[in-house]
Amino acid sequence: MNTQKVVYKPIGMVSGAVAGAVAGVAFKQVWRIVSGKREAPHATDPTKGWTEILLAAALQGAVFGLVKAAVDRGGAHGVKALTGSWPD
Repeated sequence: MNTQKVVYKPIGMVSGAVAGAVAGVAFKQVWRIVSGKREAPHATDPTKGWTEILLAAALQGAVFGLVKAAVDRGGAHGVKALTGSWPD
């Protein structure tokens, strides 16, 4: 196993967990701003319509994807700074 993988593996695991927590908080804030509601609807909530459910799901996916990409990219830059090579 090369040095980049050894260095990147623990960074990736920890940053992934942190990214999930940050994305959850970010989504809740974005949902409050977009909808004016405190909580996002659950997919099985019978009082919510398809539009609200699917909008919330799409927004949540976008926020999680954005945060994950930013954290992954930052981790790769960190590994390059430490090892001199971009991780595979």
